[in-house]
Amino acid sequence: MSLNGKHALVTGGGTGIGLAIARALAAQGAQVTITGRRAEVLEQVAINGLHAVQMDVADEDSVVTGVASAVEARGPIQICVPNAGIAEGRALHKTDMEFWRTMMAINVDGCFLTIRECLKSMHTTDWGRVIAISSIAGLKGLKGGSCYTASKHAMVGMIRALAADYVGKPYTFNALCPAYVDTNIVPQNVESIMKRTGMSEDEAMQVMVGANPHGRLIAPEEVADAALFLCGANSGSMNGQAIQISGGEM
Repeated sequence: MSLNGKHALVTGGGTGIGLAIARALAAQGAQVTITGRRAEVLEQVAINGLHAVQMDVADEDSVVTGVASAVEARGPIQICVPNAGIAEGRALHKTDMEFWRTMMAINVDGCFLTIRECLKSMHTTDWGRVIAISSIAGLKGLKGGSCYTASKHAMVGMIRALAADYVGKPYTFNALCPAYVDTNIVPQNVESIMKRTGMSEDEAMQVMVGANPHGRLIAPEEVADAALFLCGANSGSMNGQAIQISGGEM
């Protein structure tokens, strides 16, 4: 595979799944804009084809300005990866509007704004890929995470609608739906589970590990390899799909 001459944009590209995808794309020759709210995190990893742009996906002006600056610097965006998101569980009857709005602003609005702005330059090219990072919670109900589940279902629905809108055109829209991945979100979730349930750290960790049928956390590179496939020469018929990376989840 060669992505020479392609410009990719990955939100939340400074850590975890986003960074793994950004590095995988860059290794195949793409110039990759990585975005995030923390400039210092981005700058630490912005080498070997990765370029940092500070951007808050929940802020429309920030996304419009950030994507425009990336296009000006490196040309039209042909690979758009809306990855930035938050994951936190909370019982619905304990969910206030601030929690709900924050989850939707980052996970749903951020995905919408990123894709919208990237499509503006993608339309000037003859090839494009949009790969949204949803979750297994975008395909099933996640116990204790009704708000998060709703946000990830929304992302999958958006991708399916876009695939229908653009069918027959040289752009594809797909979602990757991983189960529990070994990222810096894991310690946060462990702490949250411990606080909600009174479990020990080991017990809380086992909740996540045990939720993956193959009995281990998924490596970010496994998600990145799936993203690479969707950019490959024979990926044009993969469109409107929500692809599980979940260790055998049915």
